[in-house]
Amino acid sequence: MVGEGVEANIVPLEEALKTANRLGLDLVEISPKAEPPVCKVIDYKKFIYDQKKRQKVIKAKTVKVVIKELRFGPNTGEHDFNFKLKHAEKFLQDGAKVKAFVFFRGRTIIFKENGEILLLRLAQALEEYGVVESMPKLEGKRMIMLIAPKKK
Repeated sequence: MVGEGVEANIVPLEEALKTANRLGLDLVEISPKAEPPVCKVIDYKKFIYDQKKRQKVIKAKTVKVVIKELRFGPNTGEHDFNFKLKHAEKFLQDGAKVKAFVFFRGRTIIFKENGEILLLRLAQALEEYGVVESMPKLEGKRMIMLIAPKKK
């Protein structure tokens, strides 16, 4: 394609290079995989600048997901549970996801049911602040559950 505001023209490479030299611009290959390859006569430095600017805007618009972790034991006491529950509420209100897990050490793996009950109790307590994204599941020595904040 030669010049701006001109319809797509199929021009031989030599002619396109001559036109670019005459205008003091660069011949830039836009889409190399197309048949025939698409080229434009433009200022290359400005083209790169605009591309970087576009990518920066796209990067700024992406939402960064923050995941906060809460660690429990299979026999966590009531006070500890309530303390961590308050932290989980704050995390969800701030828009972060909460990854709650029960860590089983040594022989405590026999208390799998206690761990699952604990996580389900946490999910029930956080019902008004978040939605359970993944139910409790055992992965090695950890039982993990993910809670996402509710949309406002």
